[in-house]
Amino acid sequence: MPPCLFCQIIAREIPADILSQDESLTAFRDIHPQAPTHILIVPNKHIVSTNDVQPEDQELIGSMFTLAAQLAHQEKIDQSGYRLVVNNGRGAGQSVFHLHFHLLGGRPMHWPPG
Repeated sequence: MPPCLFCQIIAREIPADILSQDESLTAFRDIHPQAPTHILIVPNKHIVSTNDVQPEDQELIGSMFTLAAQLAHQEKIDQSGYRLVVNNGRGAGQSVFHLHFHLLGGRPMHWPPG
């Protein structure tokens, strides 16, 4: 199996526009943004998808939401509105099999998405 792209970014083996990194999470700008603000929030622990989250990951997943709110404020999209998206599985559009949130904002969001 090829190395995980996000694990390589977390290890700083390949370049990325990293906005935040600590012992638990890494956040960086998406290289193919779907909105003016498009940030990926990734646990440093390799978890393939939502289906693979374990009870001991509860605090980690909660911290992803906290970081999303902090980044939305930092990017000045917290008041205008933003979307958090998790694609779970190939059929839902997951293309990197390492759990991550998409933080999207800076433009009107419509429902339902495509």
